[in-house]
Amino acid sequence: MENRLPLAPSTQTIRENGAAACGEQQSGFTLIEMMITVAIVAILAAIAIPSYQDYVRRGQLTDATNALANLRVQMEQFYQDNRTYAGNQCGGACGVACANTQYFQYTCQTANNGQSFTLTANGSGGLTTGFAYTINEQNARTSAVPNNLSGWSAPNPNTCWVTKKGGQC
Repeated sequence: MENRLPLAPSTQTIRENGAAACGEQQSGFTLIEMMITVAIVAILAAIAIPSYQDYVRRGQLTDATNALANLRVQMEQFYQDNRTYAGNQCGGACGVACANTQYFQYTCQTANNGQSFTLTANGSGGLTTGFAYTINEQNARTSAVPNNLSGWSAPNPNTCWVTKKGGQC
């Protein structure tokens, strides 16, 4: 005779082949419960993914604003030494080197016989595509924002670099 402990009333009786006895309740998830769980996860993902993309985009936009501010200072230093902004770097137009970065490509144009310049940063990949920032010798700044981004717009008036949704600088 085997020593067995008595089963609690809520415990299932399992047959020799491992199947539950007929008429006893089985544990597990129903298809409806699984579908509800998947729907909840999908709703959370639909909210979280765009928010995360905007967070990453804002971080990538600082690449352009920091680089343009730095390039402007370098241009002013070059002007003090040479009395012109014109030079043979940054595409052959300006006196300082414009190194492209992972998210932006930089260009420079001079005008008025080298007495003025415009630096431009154009988004070159991923989440920065379509963004463009400019700055000139008078520290005038402008922003261009892609039309297809929900909630993003250029500032009004366009006198700063937009870094957040809603045209906020």
